[in-house]
Amino acid sequence: MTQLRTHAAGSDGIKPPGQPVALAPAARESPAGPIERVMSTVIRKLAWSKLSNPAVAVTVSGVGLLLGMLVGATAPNTETLPVKLPLSRFLPSLGHDNAVAMALLYTAAILACLGLAGMLWAHSQGWRPDPKRLLLVSAGIVAVMVSVTPVGSSDIASYAAYGRIAALGGNPYTNNPAAFLGSASPYTHVVGVVWKGQPSVYGPIATAVQWFAAWVGGSSVTTTIWLLMIINGAVFIGLGFLLLKTSDDPTRATLFWAANPVLLLELVAGGQIDTFVAAAAICAIQVARRFSGKWGDVAVGLLIGLGCGIKVNAVLIGLGLAWPLLLRREWVRAVRIAAVALATVAVEYSFAGLDALKPMIGGTRWVIMPSPWRLFQMAAEALGVHEATTSIVITCLWPIAMLIVAWLIYQRISSDQPREIVAPFALAFAWVIVAPWVFAWYTALAWATLTLVPRNRMTRWLTIVTVFLALWLSGGGQSLPGR
Repeated sequence: MTQLRTHAAGSDGIKPPGQPVALAPAARESPAGPIERVMSTVIRKLAWSKLSNPAVAVTVSGVGLLLGMLVGATAPNTETLPVKLPLSRFLPSLGHDNAVAMALLYTAAILACLGLAGMLWAHSQGWRPDPKRLLLVSAGIVAVMVSVTPVGSSDIASYAAYGRIAALGGNPYTNNPAAFLGSASPYTHVVGVVWKGQPSVYGPIATAVQWFAAWVGGSSVTTTIWLLMIINGAVFIGLGFLLLKTSDDPTRATLFWAANPVLLLELVAGGQIDTFVAAAAICAIQVARRFSGKWGDVAVGLLIGLGCGIKVNAVLIGLGLAWPLLLRREWVRAVRIAAVALATVAVEYSFAGLDALKPMIGGTRWVIMPSPWRLFQMAAEALGVHEATTSIVITCLWPIAMLIVAWLIYQRISSDQPREIVAPFALAFAWVIVAPWVFAWYTALAWATLTLVPRNRMTRWLTIVTVFLALWLSGGGQSLPGR
């Protein structure tokens, strides 16, 4: 470690004490504010602690992941779905020890955050683990995780229920689990309280995946959820492999995605479909960086359209890729990509019908803590403003606020970085900060794009935001969260 600590500043702007180095582009961005200065001081002290020792950082990450899997292995409990996947059949349930389950999962999230920070600090100080080995270890962890009951969210139960509705010939965009499947159905039983009466808000591509899993699983909700977990884990590792092969810095990209303990807990252990959106986003960005001809633009538009067919927030990648094109006045390319993306979405929704848009549009009006818009909503309620009026105001204002925050983030990342990467990241991260409805797994899009953006201060902020959201909103979906 002595030799490792003599390297100059790396991806997060940390340098050894007393070592004069030329200012990196990230250091010339803009003067740090008081919060940034305090955080930099704390981080600098931690970065030169034992936590930045690779062995310590990897151990801390491993313990965090192990605790998270232990929560799933002791299902059902307050932090898991009420089902038992294959590797959750060997330990007794913590259903009567909810405080223990919560403590284990929260500790897991905190340790995963510290482990991730330690690995990134070690990397900035010269640690260069073999990315192929990292990916292989991550694949092993994922193989275990997908066979343990999902933790931290009940979303995958909703995926299974929507797939079951489709497999039985129903329309998940006009029917909800409780009404179509009935309260006695095992599928309805595992769906979170909030979602039992909610039609699907996911795109037709997501519904096709859910239909396939439910078609295979049949009446067994456990089999359907297990298959969805396996597919999600395969996409997660597949994206890790793509990043390893196409990134300028494969080690950094692997640490940020496949070997990221925070994402392993949120995306893989939780079975979140945001993994698919991130995969479509990276494919679109990498194609846009490498091919500038007509067929390259067509491929980018197709990938963006496929992403939107999974979840609507994939449109942020389209906007992010159009941003630098418009600044360079490459109008034809921007129009071509947009046209192909819109055509792809139109084809997808032609099979699902316009009814598929109604739940999605309705979902844009949801507000939840810790979004700042919930405080705005509460203030409006206290002043006697009608709820419908407040909802309209929030719906109109938050996209504007997102664009402003995205511009500020965009400006804070050095100008020598590819704009085709920086702009999508800025929009994805701004969306997490500003959107009225947000969870920890929504950060997948920002993390995926950040794998390609070296030397910037945003890493620390994204890590903190992700873990904060994970600690704020976590559970098996069986109790009604605050609106």
